[in-house]
Amino acid sequence: MSERKYLTVNALTKYIKRKFDADPHLNNLLIQGEISNFKRHSSGHCYFTLKDDKARILSVMFSANSSKLKFTPENGMMVLITADVSVYEASGQYQLYVKSMQPEGVGALFLAYEQLKEKLSKEGLFDLSHKRPLPLYPKTIGVVTSPTGAVIRDIITTVQRRYPIAKIKLYPASVQGDKASQSIVSAMEKAEQDPSLELLIVGRGGGSIEELWPFNEEAVARKIANFKVPVISAVGHETDTTIADFAADYRAPTPTAAAEMAVPHIDEVRERLMTKEMRNRRAMNELVTHKKHQLSKLSGSIIFKKPERLYQQQMERLDRLMLQLKRELYQLSDSRRETLKGMSHRLDRMHPKQMISIQHERISSLDRLISYRMDQMVKQKSAHFNGVIGTLQALSPLGVMKRGYSLVYDKENKLIKDESAIESGQEIRVSLPSKDLLCTVNEVKEREVK
Repeated sequence: MSERKYLTVNALTKYIKRKFDADPHLNNLLIQGEISNFKRHSSGHCYFTLKDDKARILSVMFSANSSKLKFTPENGMMVLITADVSVYEASGQYQLYVKSMQPEGVGALFLAYEQLKEKLSKEGLFDLSHKRPLPLYPKTIGVVTSPTGAVIRDIITTVQRRYPIAKIKLYPASVQGDKASQSIVSAMEKAEQDPSLELLIVGRGGGSIEELWPFNEEAVARKIANFKVPVISAVGHETDTTIADFAADYRAPTPTAAAEMAVPHIDEVRERLMTKEMRNRRAMNELVTHKKHQLSKLSGSIIFKKPERLYQQQMERLDRLMLQLKRELYQLSDSRRETLKGMSHRLDRMHPKQMISIQHERISSLDRLISYRMDQMVKQKSAHFNGVIGTLQALSPLGVMKRGYSLVYDKENKLIKDESAIESGQEIRVSLPSKDLLCTVNEVKEREVK
């Protein structure tokens, strides 16, 4: 029996993948489904799940294909895709490799237009507060358009007819095709380097939405909104509206209208100049007449006839001021003198000799007061002491004994206070005022009460 051979997982996956890739029924499939779990990687690759109500399949769209999308895929969007089915070897899962995609039920370009319009509007790129006024009398006007189209001829013809002193500078750009948006941005960058440029017109003739699409690109819209000078957008016909129209400072329905908007009419300028010249002449005549009247009035003034009155009044004023100055100086001197006297008196009062004399007098007064109070205190204490001595003498046992009383002690020399402690035959000591009697108790008997 021959030995059986086992396949590796990798070998089996490769075999299945080759089967998928070789099957013509799994290439260039047209599939309809709903997008979910959509993620765009930093590399530009798009990963999502295509599903319907019964099944789902993993899908990937590499950057080479996703960069061609005119709209941004979103979760929940129904799309129509062209894709190949193959196996991702690392996980062994089959998935769709999407080549192209378009939204179901609405054109991809229209959806991309609405998405970009909403995005830039939320950023504030179309806010009226960002719109700049056009210069009244531009000297240099830039035009970004095709050098061979009718747009540049219409603009040049209109400007030369209305305002021939303005200079037109053409910055050629491709206005149709896949690379048109890049060409338009490059032309605007070149125009931005011209310091003499005061106004820019960006436009082209009419066409389909595909032909006008370069003016719906985000790069073109942002460049127009951030351009250094005001921009007029003149794309297509009056009914055509592009993202560039919203981003520009002004929108013209046609290139000819853009040229009329950019420059004033020379006849209107001449008329305004003539009107201003007439107003200036009338104002100058009125001013000259007014000044002549003032000169005539001043010429008859007494100041011109007797100019000495000007300095006479000033001399009189000077005399008054000198008198006022002297008076105020005297007052100030008297005030300072009185202040000096007061300070001198204060210094005298605070002279060391004067202070020493005052302190001596104060010390003498305090010494007398202390002596007086000491005498009073000694007398008071002596009287109190004598009273205490008298009280002590009155309460002293010796004083009591002098009145005929005596003290009785036992042989341990303890005072006998309780008569019940005395017994017959006990030795006692009777203390008199000047002598002690050593006795023996012969008998203890009760005292008869009469």
